[in-house]
This record gives sequence, structure tokens and C-alpha cells, in this order.
Amino acid sequence: MAEGAKILVVDDDDAIRKFLRISLTASGHTVIEARTGEQALGKAATERPAIVILDLGLPDLDGREVVRRLRDWFAGPILILSVRADEAEKVAALDAGADDYVVKPFGIQELLARLRVLLRARAGTAEAAPVLHIGDLTIDIAARTVTLAGRPVALTRKEFDLLVMLARHAGKVLTQRQLLTAIWGEAHVNDTQYLRVYVGQLRAKLADDPAQPRFIRTEPGIGYRLLWPESGL
Repeated sequence: MAEGAKILVVDDDDAIRKFLRISLTASGHTVIEARTGEQALGKAATERPAIVILDLGLPDLDGREVVRRLRDWFAGPILILSVRADEAEKVAALDAGADDYVVKPFGIQELLARLRVLLRARAGTAEAAPVLHIGDLTIDIAARTVTLAGRPVALTRKEFDLLVMLARHAGKVLTQRQLLTAIWGEAHVNDTQYLRVYVGQLRAKLADDPAQPRFIRTEPGIGYRLLWPESGL
């Protein structure tokens, strides 16, 4: 995680906020706190944090509503930190605009690693880059070419588009709905078999073992994530 990152922690549990304040401050970061959704929206607007850590169970607003309202103008990463472990809850939060999801109770090292990945992806401006580099994988968007360790990888148009979308959001969980809408259109949001087939084809061409992935990780019941090579996240 970049030094000096300003982080907004939104949670109505005083103990959780204190724990995160101590842990994040010890790493050299500035922590802003809010205990309600309305406070979070106000502080995000006035303090302009680099990233938001958000609980879903707030006393005034559901966290998903906070995510949707933040996404009207806030471009930074949003990481959900919640006791809600149900896959449907995770998918709904991610579809609303969150970037990642950690279930309570959590390990601080895992949380810090996920924050580093999200901030690194934003700092690297992957979404605007004409050439994307993920470890030894290179994707030239304009030329529509892919190389792995210097060797060309032949992809179909859909395979390439799917890989680019995952790479533009490396480290972030993308839901099945988000991927299907972007690559195949709204009419195919329920055609999850398309995704399974094309992810399988991509893995085969990238020599990526789904049991021990280097590139594409399945988030069961949710979607997929392209891994940053050093972190595995």
C-alpha cells in the first residue's frame, strides 16, 4: 500500500474502528472514521480518501446503498468488511460498485494485502494504459495481442475482451453479471455457461492451473479475479 494513504473506515462497531485505526496508523496511513452511512458520505466528500473500508450493517443505511451513492462520484476503491458471508450478499455489494469483500472475523495481514492490491491497481492507471503488464503477461490493447513470457498467445475476440476486462481490474473481484454484461451484453446476464467456457479456454491458453492459479482465480458463486503475481490476490 502506498505510504500516506488516506483511508475512510466506516463501521458502527467502536472496537473494529479502533483496531483498524491502530493497525493502519502503524503502517503510516491516515485514518478517517465514520459510524453511519450519512457520516461516511459526508466525510468521503470533504476528506477525499484514497480508499473506503465499509461495513454493510450500518445503523441508518444499508452498506450497499452507501456504495451506490458513493459511486455517483467517488472513483477510489471500496472494500467491504462485513459479517455477511452469504454469496448473494457479496455479489450484490460488488454489483453495486464495491471492489472487494472481506468477511469478519478477518486477519489484518490479509486485509492489508487486499488494500495494497486495490491501491496499486488504481495508482498504476491500468484502466487507461494501452499496454497492460501483469507479471510476465503482456496485453497490447491497440494491437489486440497477448504475450506470455515473450511468447505470443493466440486468443479469439471474446477471449481477448474477457482477458482485457479482468486485467484492467487486476486484483478486483468482477462478478459474473459484470463480466457477462460487458462482454456479451445485457441480454446474456444469465448465461453463466458462456463465462465458464471462455474462462476455461483462457486458462488453457495461459497454462493456468485452476487449482493453483497464476492468473485467473474463481470466486465461487461470485465471479473471477485476475491475480497480481506478487500478492496472489
